[in-house]
Amino acid sequence: MTTPVIAGFHPDPSVCRVGDAYYLANSSFEYVPGVPIHHSTDLLTWTHIGNALTRPSQLTPHAGTASSGIYAPTLRHHDGRFWLVTTNISEIRRGHLIVSAERPEGLWTDPVHVAGTIGIDPDLTWDETGVCHLTWASFHPGLHGIASVPIDPTTGTMLAEPRLLWNGTGLAAPEGPHLYRVGEWWYLLLAEGGTERGHAVTVARARTLDGPFEAAPRNPILTHRSTDHPVQNTGHGDLVELADGSWAMVYLGVRPRGRTPKFHVNGRETFLAGVDWVDGWPVVDEQRFAAQPREHAFTDRFETSELDPRWVAPGTAPAAFARWEDRGRLVLERPSQQESPALLLRRARDTRWTAQARLDTSGGTGRFLLRIDGDHWYGLTTDADGVEATAAIGPAVSPVARRSRCAGRNVTLRITVRDSDRPARFGAPDEPDLVELAVVGDDGACDVLATLDGRYLSTEVAGGFTGRMLGVEPVHGQVVVEEVSYSTQLE
Repeated sequence: MTTPVIAGFHPDPSVCRVGDAYYLANSSFEYVPGVPIHHSTDLLTWTHIGNALTRPSQLTPHAGTASSGIYAPTLRHHDGRFWLVTTNISEIRRGHLIVSAERPEGLWTDPVHVAGTIGIDPDLTWDETGVCHLTWASFHPGLHGIASVPIDPTTGTMLAEPRLLWNGTGLAAPEGPHLYRVGEWWYLLLAEGGTERGHAVTVARARTLDGPFEAAPRNPILTHRSTDHPVQNTGHGDLVELADGSWAMVYLGVRPRGRTPKFHVNGRETFLAGVDWVDGWPVVDEQRFAAQPREHAFTDRFETSELDPRWVAPGTAPAAFARWEDRGRLVLERPSQQESPALLLRRARDTRWTAQARLDTSGGTGRFLLRIDGDHWYGLTTDADGVEATAAIGPAVSPVARRSRCAGRNVTLRITVRDSDRPARFGAPDEPDLVELAVVGDDGACDVLATLDGRYLSTEVAGGFTGRMLGVEPVHGQVVVEEVSYSTQLE
């Protein structure tokens, strides 16, 4: 598979089935609301139905530091209820947090924490007697590796002492554990090799949860390391049994482009593969499903008093700095005491796209920007007098061009991401794409202020675990957002 089933910064997928429906959760890192939840009936077409962590009582507001916040979740359904366990890395010493809900759209409960479970990537499963088991990649000095413990998920209480299960095949960073009971065996699925180019999925099995776990004879069961496959970093899988008794696996991958070492810009995305059971082991079939590119276009005129769940902000919910002045006029203003930046953002989902924002800056200065973190962004900053294009690459924050603007309170700004038109060297352009920053006149004419190299807004340059985000920032005073639109060019 070369096309993601959920494109653009949707890493660490976890899936469960309820009847004929499937539900999937992804990690969200510093962005709030946290943990997007998707629904599907065929595993190929997914609809965003909400976010699990929407309230300060679930996700404490924080500074919005890059790649902080919510790490890999596990989503499960048991005894008529949805359960989600994850790690807030910003509060890691509290232990993993568990929330639950009757419906995946929510409302999800306030969390309980499992004290003493220091680490990442927690998993929940229930044994034949109904006891819940928490498994995770433990960082505790006396318990370093893939650990597991029976718990009461309603209180977070441990019911025994944690124990180590299996620490993988010897590759770097064994993590992302998921436990499954299939037939007479317990299977332990892991991510190994690090979440970069060496990423892989491995598996072991045991007759009981006490072990010992034996590794599959053909590990890893999925990896694209040391290949020229267009999807790289494949790993962090989760298995699901389909309604017809067949099996599948969701996993993360990236789509790097440009000249070596290549650059991925939209973060880690969710992919899908088939699974067969051969001689008691899962065997991955990457060709079973054929995903088609999805249309992610939208126009948001902010005509209701509730934001679409696509909109997020680093460190705190958008409600902390956004309010409706009137229908179709969303006011953004950063509170003086707010620690985190005031950024109304949504994920960039495609490799080629155009977005526009119509802003009223009569009460201040606003910015329409594309970012991967606070140190790597390209933006158009506008006030009553003009528009300035800026490139921020680490400590270098430089104005690139400036234009005066016509009198009036409204201005329309445009960001376009397109393929490079520069001559290719060694078979590929240097950069993964180009980013155009422009102003749109009242007559629809587009004045391009800058065309910038996309590699500087990539994970390979910025580091971290997220992808590009697009949105609006109130720089000084108030900025009113009247419309944001996004259109794509399907591949």
